[in-house]
Amino acid sequence: MHALKKNRPLRRVTLAAAGTVTGVVLLLSLKPHTPPTVAQASAASGQSQSQSQSSGSSSGSSGSSSGGTKSTGTKTVTGDTVQTRWGPVQVRVTVRNGEITEVTAVAYPQGNPKDQEINSYAIPQLRREALAAQSAQIDSVSGATYTSDGYKRSLQSALDSAGG
Repeated sequence: MHALKKNRPLRRVTLAAAGTVTGVVLLLSLKPHTPPTVAQASAASGQSQSQSQSSGSSSGSSGSSSGGTKSTGTKTVTGDTVQTRWGPVQVRVTVRNGEITEVTAVAYPQGNPKDQEINSYAIPQLRREALAAQSAQIDSVSGATYTSDGYKRSLQSALDSAGG
């Protein structure tokens, strides 16, 4: 006969209580994911909402307008901070004579090791895509969908500012 099946109800109660306490302790030890800069995220939430509404309608024409404007000189513009599920994303773009010459991610989620792992390969890939496409019409990086979306929206706002 099994040890717990014998007449020892106190042992079962003790094991159940220990399991419950262990489960509660493990749940309480989990830390929620918070963005690296809370003040920056709350200030940009209004901008990101209006940007998300306008990015859907302007994204179809942005490829030709950003590449077609041949203004002289060099402009470096920082795009809007876009609040994503995992934290804020912000991009800075340098445009020289109407051509994108540099794209830098100013802010992106780095709050935990998983964010760092994902963005260590996603950010350089998004940069290469933007430089090759010369617009914000770039492919998302698999496994970094939220960061890719924030990157594209911030890049589009920077290109809009640099072009006009």
